[in-house]
Amino acid sequence: MTNFVVKTVANAAALAVAIWLLAGITLDDGSSMGRRTLTLILVALIFGVVNVIVKPVVKLFSLPLFILTLGLFTLVVNALMLMLTSWLAKQFDLSFHVDNFWTAVIGALIISIVSWAVNMVLPDKN
Repeated sequence: MTNFVVKTVANAAALAVAIWLLAGITLDDGSSMGRRTLTLILVALIFGVVNVIVKPVVKLFSLPLFILTLGLFTLVVNALMLMLTSWLAKQFDLSFHVDNFWTAVIGALIISIVSWAVNMVLPDKN
């Protein structure tokens, strides 16, 4: 349970940094800070579910591309997972949006780096 909370906090922090750094990734909930935080946590939960369920399937089907590009195709898959998260957030009436594919690529890179750093700092218990 603690591991789930840690991963969700890490995802929320990484998404917050990407929103802060990139104009193409927005969280347009203009109300209170509490509402924005709740929306960010819900988007982080969606992002986590997408990464747990969809990402392994996509990686399996695109394995030849991973081998051919020596793993660089991971950036494309991560960008697609971020765009899928944006689409799902829209379906759940959350105000998270990613403008285009190239913004998603840069955002996925930022999220990967920040997520790694936050997971190094936060405890990892089951």
